Amino acid sequence: MANRRDSRIEPSFEGPPQTRSSAGLSVSEEDRVVPSNRKASAKRKSSKAKSSRGGRGRSRRGLFGVLGRLFYWCFVLAIWGGIAVAGVVIYYGAKMPAATTWSIPDRAPNIKIVSADGQLLANRGMSGGEAVGLHEMSPYIPEAVIAIEDRRFYSHFGVDPIGLSRAMVTNLLGRHFSQGGSTLTQQLAKNLFLKPDRTLERKVQEVLLALWLEHKHTKDQILEMYLNRVYFGSGAFGVEAASRRYFGKSARDVTLSEAALLAGLLKAPSRLSPARDPKAAEERSQLVLAAMREEGKISEKELKTALSAPATRSPSYWTGSENYVADTIMEELPDLIGDVRGDIVIDSTVDLNLQKLAEKSIRRLIDDSGKKLNVTQGALVSIDDSGAVRAMVGGYDYSTSQFDRASEARRQPGSAFKPFVYMAALEAGRTPDSVRNDAPIKIGNWTPDNYGGKYFGKVTLATALAKSLNSVAAQLTMEVGPNAVVEAAHRMGIQSDLQTNTSIALGTSEVTPLELTSAYVPFANGGYKPDIHFIRRITTADGKLIYDGGGGSAPRVVKPEIVGMMNSMMTGTVEIGTAKKAAFAWPSAGKTGTSQNSRDAWFVGYTANLTTGVWFGNDDGTAMKKVTGGALPAQAWHEFMVAAHEGVPVRPLPGTWKSTPADTIVPDDIPSADNNQVAPVPSASVGQQPPSAPAQPPARVARPAQTVDADGFNMPSDGGATASVGHPVPPGSVGGPLKKRKTSILDILGGG
Repeated sequence: MANRRDSRIEPSFEGPPQTRSSAGLSVSEEDRVVPSNRKASAKRKSSKAKSSRGGRGRSRRGLFGVLGRLFYWCFVLAIWGGIAVAGVVIYYGAKMPAATTWSIPDRAPNIKIVSADGQLLANRGMSGGEAVGLHEMSPYIPEAVIAIEDRRFYSHFGVDPIGLSRAMVTNLLGRHFSQGGSTLTQQLAKNLFLKPDRTLERKVQEVLLALWLEHKHTKDQILEMYLNRVYFGSGAFGVEAASRRYFGKSARDVTLSEAALLAGLLKAPSRLSPARDPKAAEERSQLVLAAMREEGKISEKELKTALSAPATRSPSYWTGSENYVADTIMEELPDLIGDVRGDIVIDSTVDLNLQKLAEKSIRRLIDDSGKKLNVTQGALVSIDDSGAVRAMVGGYDYSTSQFDRASEARRQPGSAFKPFVYMAALEAGRTPDSVRNDAPIKIGNWTPDNYGGKYFGKVTLATALAKSLNSVAAQLTMEVGPNAVVEAAHRMGIQSDLQTNTSIALGTSEVTPLELTSAYVPFANGGYKPDIHFIRRITTADGKLIYDGGGGSAPRVVKPEIVGMMNSMMTGTVEIGTAKKAAFAWPSAGKTGTSQNSRDAWFVGYTANLTTGVWFGNDDGTAMKKVTGGALPAQAWHEFMVAAHEGVPVRPLPGTWKSTPADTIVPDDIPSADNNQVAPVPSASVGQQPPSAPAQPPARVARPAQTVDADGFNMPSDGGATASVGHPVPPGSVGGPLKKRKTSILDILGGG
């Protein structure tokens, strides 16, 4: 038994496994209690396979779980984020006024100033340009702006999520703020309603206002408002102001390359302004052109043409002498209509063609002779018989100096003031044939020398005025008194304070070119003093009349016979006197003036059509090199008046006066005024009704000169009268023998 048990337990491994036996029993492989190695290996493989499949399943289930959880939490965060955004919107929106009260604020009013024939002189106001309809402006402008600023303008609802996302990504990748993502509607909302602060509150309000704008207005309306209000740099608000600022033309006439430059400015108007950095502006405009081509707004041919012919910037926007006129009009405007609350159009009296002629003449003479004669500035004023200013040049170049020398600079008129001395003398009973002794005289500490120290002895008043003899003018002032001279000047139109001393005879009190010229107008129109004006009428943009400068009357300030005598005398200045360079085909008269050491040179002259005054000098008062009123001023006057009278029928000067040669000493070459006819009261050619003739002021009592013995020069009385004049008439020998001496300013101020 034991042996059998042992043989079963410890079988022999000899022989084939199928035949191994013990005590006659056979045992097969299947009958073994312990499985074989092959079966165990197969089971292990099967187990491993099942384990691998289970692991992969669990891995997949884990990944989906993570993604699911991520999606879930993102969804939750999105909900809470949306709630937070809604809360912020509600919070900041609640701080805004109710939407029912929202309205588009009025655009800053533009003041359009046009010439007498309808040409644009200037735009003034905050915007600097009138509003232009989208259909009126060059089509390139809106296309360029949309291409570079808001390509999906016509498809978004006021806010562009795609553009905003792109801007956020660009800013994150670039690690700096380079794109804003704001639509044109948002930019308009910001410009209309908000401050430029970069705050969350402002951004939220900007979005809300943009949505409101899109709801209330069409896309074209929004784009039009934007283009007429946005800032283009260099003080230009709106596309019309910018077009005129940079190109000297209307937005209606802008080319493709110019439109690209304007659109490029919107990114950084001040930095990219072509007035500041032309190269940067041009580089930016090329990007705009590329964007327009990419969007299909322009063809390849148009792109090449624009790149080969870039925009040409106007030399300077603030140039042109018409701006002096515009500034003067703006100063007068509040007194005429008060505050400007909407766009207005001002019809001025200025003739732009005459204005350009005047500017050209002043600049040419300074360019040609300025360095040689030490002359840097000039001014010209031209006024018609109705008081309408037809041209006014306030300096050599407005772009370099906006100071208006025509209406603001007070300078000594010199002998150009003498007509008021002679007028006062005529009103006191003298005539052009009255004779005075032109010789050196001394009044107190003052010796009024003639120019060049030359004296002529016994001369008529007509000759004395034509040759601008200082001695005779001083004598007449002594005769009638300085007060009479000052009164005559103020009555004619001088507004400045005048010193009532004897030196007033030589124009030592300062006046402006505008007022001196205006004071000559009564000589040209027959004795009437009209209101000097620049404005004919003012209307709203749609044509409603606000102010009409027509009508009214001009009072008579000089008797017709005095006008005739003055015109006869001052004709001699042009024909034989100090202003022979001014003469032209029309009957004309006037007076030259030169202040001490040629600091100021004047000529104020007139025809029956226009009165024009010209001044040359330096702002700092330095002396010119022997420039007199008969030189540059007379030349400028001649050039301007010849052009201004081209094609105009010739008219004689008003008034008549007939010389009585029996009692006079008159050279043969002094013309008489026999052919002068009485001119009718001038009609208003621009902005003024014909002046009426009110009752004449009481006639001044004539005070003829006293007859004195002038050491052999018997000074005849006027008309035989011998009444005293209250001031002594100095004899010709007063002051000692003939000397050439210079009069100091201290002598002038202390004289009389």
